[in-house]
Amino acid sequence: MPPLEPTPKGRDRGHRTVSAEEKTQARQVSLRRIGRLFTPHRPALAAVTAIIVVSSIIAMATPFLLRAVIDRALPQGDVTLLVWLVVGMVAVAAVTSALGVMQTWISTQVGQRVMHRLRTDVFSHLQRQSLGFFTRTRTGEVQSRITNDIGGMQAVVTSTATAVAANLTTVVATVVAMVALSWQLSLVSLVVLPPAIWLTRRVARMRREITAQRQRELADLNVTVEEGLSISGVQLAKTLGTGPALIDRFTASSARLVDLELRSELAGRWRMASMSIIFAAVPAVIYLAAGLPGTAGTLSIGTLVAFTALQGGLFRPLMGLLNVGVSLTASLALFARIFEYLDLPVDVADPTEPVRLDPSQVRGHLRLEDVTFGYPGSDTAALAGITLDVPAGTSLALVGETGSGKSTLAGLVSRLHDPTAGRITVDGVDLRDLRLADLAAIVGVVSQETYLLHTTVRANLRYAGPEATDAEIEDAARAAQIHDLIAGLPDGYDTVVGSRGHRFSGGEKQRLAIARTLLRDPRILVLDEATSALDTETERAVQRAFDVLAQGRTTITIAHRLSTVRDADQIAVLDHGRIVEAGTHASLLDSNGRYATLAA
Repeated sequence: MPPLEPTPKGRDRGHRTVSAEEKTQARQVSLRRIGRLFTPHRPALAAVTAIIVVSSIIAMATPFLLRAVIDRALPQGDVTLLVWLVVGMVAVAAVTSALGVMQTWISTQVGQRVMHRLRTDVFSHLQRQSLGFFTRTRTGEVQSRITNDIGGMQAVVTSTATAVAANLTTVVATVVAMVALSWQLSLVSLVVLPPAIWLTRRVARMRREITAQRQRELADLNVTVEEGLSISGVQLAKTLGTGPALIDRFTASSARLVDLELRSELAGRWRMASMSIIFAAVPAVIYLAAGLPGTAGTLSIGTLVAFTALQGGLFRPLMGLLNVGVSLTASLALFARIFEYLDLPVDVADPTEPVRLDPSQVRGHLRLEDVTFGYPGSDTAALAGITLDVPAGTSLALVGETGSGKSTLAGLVSRLHDPTAGRITVDGVDLRDLRLADLAAIVGVVSQETYLLHTTVRANLRYAGPEATDAEIEDAARAAQIHDLIAGLPDGYDTVVGSRGHRFSGGEKQRLAIARTLLRDPRILVLDEATSALDTETERAVQRAFDVLAQGRTTITIAHRLSTVRDADQIAVLDHGRIVEAGTHASLLDSNGRYATLAA
């Protein structure tokens, strides 16, 4: 299945045109692949099937007991026989009800486990995607796939297999019983099948298309909520006065959902109404046939009553079986969207045979050897022919104008992307040969955009080191020069930071990020313009924390203000993805080149 197109053509503020590719997705889903989701649960499904078969067979005794009551017990006044027949009816109902509870418990358990596997598989696979995927894809779209799409499949996943088995078994058993009572009347009853199947196929096609449209509209609704109700989104809307426009966009999307839901429901209702009329007409025809001069007296009253009871009982399982087909066909659109994410290629993956490095033994010697990198869809390389040698424990500063490739290079060192050509090594080992978890323990990143979780300060810091003690957390905060501020809060380290850390200022969030990085104790540190948005006094405080953090570590600093990198062991000047100068602060000033121009 082709990769996701994150920005479909034809989309405006509130509407999204469906592409031809999206229209064919539901037809591309393999039923065999859906069936494989249930493969680990074969024993449970076999047990459910056995329960269903036994329950259906037992239930078929009821019409024969009813015939005996009408034709024998009541006319003959046989009270003993009547009592036993009534007890038999009650026993049949009790046994089938108990089996039904057991069947529901097992089938629901299987369905929920399949749902759990789908959710965790999608979430795990998305976690393995490169940063590029998330920059191309709307956050609300990702959330909608995991919640709305998988949630929409719940009824199908939970009940499809058992519904098919239950209804099919009941239909077969009912038809057999009807034939045993009267094969002539059975032929009359089965005339409902052709129109039922034809109507069902029409409804299934309609619902599949409506379901695909509905899920896309739900994704758009999620995007609007994410963009309009996040902290940043609310601030933007209030400062630009776009709140009414957002409300209009949300209202229009919600109104389209109402229309789609109505169309989906009505598509099934008129079919149900048509089938109800047909099924109601069949008993009337049977009574008419039984009373005609040529057939009168050939059937006992008990047989006629038992047969019409069976025929009436055929309606529910037959419609249930056809409804399963409708639901399964409609759900193909949901499975297509989920499988589309599961089939996304992983750009930055763990190696099949990783090189094991003990993070505590890594020295931190970093080398970039003729590294070239280009973003997908771009004809111009973001980096070209970058070669740098950063000995363990030394510092490298990257400077240059906006768009020169500094942050891209930092992303390659932390393996947010992989080089198109060349390689990057740590202590002689290619980063692509390391497990991502090992690399994350070796390379620490503090960026300009500090992300804090909506939880306590303690939990935010412990996110980097789950095993860290409270004493270690406080030591890291002291080193980052943020402990006194935290201790002065009413709840101290148990203070909730708020969504994205908006309770704290930019400098305070940076120092929290530094404390978090200190808990990981990485041998290589990447500081990506981490002080560019701070005022001078706050920058000094954060810089002192950086100085503590950088001690004994290999450090790469991307600087907006050259005053923060003048003491670096080496400075590389980038321009349009290439190194145009390299040296120390003093030597670069003396050469009177690009660096001197930037410093002027």
